[in-house]
Amino acid sequence: MVGALPLMDAAFESRGGTHRSSVWRLLAATPPLAFLGVFFVWPVFAILLRGLRPNGVWNLAAFGDVFSDPSMRRVLWFTLWESIASTVLCVIVALPAAAMFARLRFRGKRLLWSALLVPFVLPTVVVAVSMLGVIGGGGLAGVNLNGTVWAILIAHVFFNYAVVVRTVGATWSTIDPRLEESARILGAAPWRVFADITWPLIRSSVAAAASIVFLFSFTSFGIVLILGGLSHRTLEVEIYDQTAKFLHLDIAAVLAIVQLVVVVVILMWFGRSQRRRSVLLEQRSASETERSAETPLQRWLIRSNILFMAVLFGIPLGLLVVRSFSTPNGWGFGFYQALADTRGGSTSFVPPIDAVGNSLLFALMATVVALALGFCAAWAIVGDGSDVSDSRFSRWTDTALMIPLGTSAVTVGFGFLIVFDEPPLNLRSSLWLIPIAHAIVALPFVVRLLVPGLRSIDPRLREAASMLGASPRRVWWTIDVPIVGRALAAAAGFAFAISLGEFGATAFLARPDRPTMPIAIYRALGRPGDYNFGQAMAMSTILMVLTIVVITVIDRFRPAGVSEF
Repeated sequence: MVGALPLMDAAFESRGGTHRSSVWRLLAATPPLAFLGVFFVWPVFAILLRGLRPNGVWNLAAFGDVFSDPSMRRVLWFTLWESIASTVLCVIVALPAAAMFARLRFRGKRLLWSALLVPFVLPTVVVAVSMLGVIGGGGLAGVNLNGTVWAILIAHVFFNYAVVVRTVGATWSTIDPRLEESARILGAAPWRVFADITWPLIRSSVAAAASIVFLFSFTSFGIVLILGGLSHRTLEVEIYDQTAKFLHLDIAAVLAIVQLVVVVVILMWFGRSQRRRSVLLEQRSASETERSAETPLQRWLIRSNILFMAVLFGIPLGLLVVRSFSTPNGWGFGFYQALADTRGGSTSFVPPIDAVGNSLLFALMATVVALALGFCAAWAIVGDGSDVSDSRFSRWTDTALMIPLGTSAVTVGFGFLIVFDEPPLNLRSSLWLIPIAHAIVALPFVVRLLVPGLRSIDPRLREAASMLGASPRRVWWTIDVPIVGRALAAAAGFAFAISLGEFGATAFLARPDRPTMPIAIYRALGRPGDYNFGQAMAMSTILMVLTIVVITVIDRFRPAGVSEF
């Protein structure tokens, strides 16, 4: 493929620039779309087909059974409105932190930027248990929110806060602060500066972050299952119950189709909104855009945001760490030492500590796959900045690549077991099965982070390079890659972190001798006794520390000249 690129460049050289760009965008879209076709569409279609056509006859009556059931309609309505509420609340509380990271320099900024991803990758079951120690019955807060929608909303903000802060903050940091300073000098009030100058430049990234938050809230499973109680159920919880508990594959298939339809509609709306509102940015490095806090308002912004993050993250996660050292025999490392053996579980299980190496290996493999496919997909969506790049092909490609985020992990996991456990692709014993599943989950994040960065590139840069004789491959390598370096670093961090904490699909695919850290945590929580609970808290603490280290290293090895986060 690499050797054929110069020949393709020469073949396209005699054709028009627009036609050449279209062909290259089509070629770039082929690998990610083919990947999703084989490893997403095929498994999902197989499980839906098994549910709606079990005996060779279509069971369309299942649609009527679902929509005529008042309880199912309540589940759908609750899933929709709580997702919208979670998205709005998360964007509102996270925008001040995005402004702080984008504009102000303060001690511990780099570490805090990396630590934001820790809540995002922790297994939902662990965070839910930790939050029950704060807002549950007898919790530290003294208020019992367990079983209420407020517990769900708080938990969704907890998980998705980093999505908004890192996505919007990365874009905000590229905006020339002199634009805002000029408006203030002319007498504009702070709110007017934000509304007229800043907001038009960041709203594309806000839409991108909001779409991700909505999808995660819409497909929420562990949080709703543990904190929502019997009265609050999402489509994801209902699909799991209908599949795993009641074996009603027809009802589960209908709910999965409804979930997919809603997700596609929302993605199309977000994608159109993002394209309509995106603007070209004059890229600036962090050294040019960030300043030390000089005014009382700036210092208050730092203190208030850090205090908010300390309450939202510090208390639940701190409680988790405390429990990992609180052994029946007093304070110590007993739970951590126990991770080196299989005590308390089946002897077929490997020591839980082996899960650390497995998770790192799977995360590295998934990140490489997701980055390679994600960059191709993002370039296919954006193109070279010409009018043809805003085509129907781009819109449908963008929407198709986001759909995996809105698909039930139960459906995908069962589909993998059905399709890839027999010829022509028998991957059940392959080391690549879990990384492929993780890459499917991470790919939409990579695309969502890269598309705004590519759209911010002035097409005149590409045109100038082409006029000087650069081939499309040379333009891509010398123009696109360096400018979107910040977005690539952020995408790598998200992909790696997502793989470290992925639980839904892994629960169906992990072999007993190759568990990941979330699987090891789940196994420990599933066994009774304080000893096993302590092991789960110890492994969760290791996952937290490991995430901070990994994201910090990724941020330090960012391309030169980009954000100092």
